[in-house]
Formats: sequence, C-alpha cells, structure tokens
Amino acid sequence: MIGAGLASACCVVPLLLVTLGISGAWIANLTALEPYKPYVAAVTLAMLGYGFWHVYFKPKPACEDGSYCARPESARTTKAVLWLGLAIVILALSIDWWAPLFY
Repeated sequence: MIGAGLASACCVVPLLLVTLGISGAWIANLTALEPYKPYVAAVTLAMLGYGFWHVYFKPKPACEDGSYCARPESARTTKAVLWLGLAIVILALSIDWWAPLFY
C-alpha cells in the first residue's frame, strides 16, 4: 500500500486537486517527482510481486488453533488489500492514458 501511494503521488494528487477546482501556477510544481516515476514504479511492482509470491506461492507454516493466521478472514483480508494495492498501482501507472478524459 505504501508503494501504491508513492506511485500515485506524482500524478493522482494534481488530478485530484484539479478535479476539486484547485488550480493555479503553483500546481505545476507538483510534477517535480515525475522524473522518479519509473524508479518508484519498479520498486512498487517488485514489492507487489513479492507480496503475491508470499501470499499465493510461499509454503505456509502450520498455525496454532485459535491464532490469527488460522482464521480464514486473515487470508481474505491480506488478499483483498494486496489486490486493492495492485489496482491503485495500475491506475497510477496508467494515468497518462485516462487522466485527459477528466480535464
């Protein structure tokens, strides 16, 4: 989720501000992080890849009865947050294609 937030910081925040009616010459300064977008995207995708590997492919250790990891809700919550993070990252990385529809 942290990676998704960082990936969207350079692009989604200015779009959100413009959508809310906040504009001005200072909004151009919010693109100062754009040169770092490929690096942040690579780190974010690597973290998501590790998260998917950890959740879906890594052998699970045995859980004691009554512990948090033994409950099915914990696995569903982890998977839901992982998929939500992936959706946010995809939206952030593809903003150059869909953002002009809102201007």
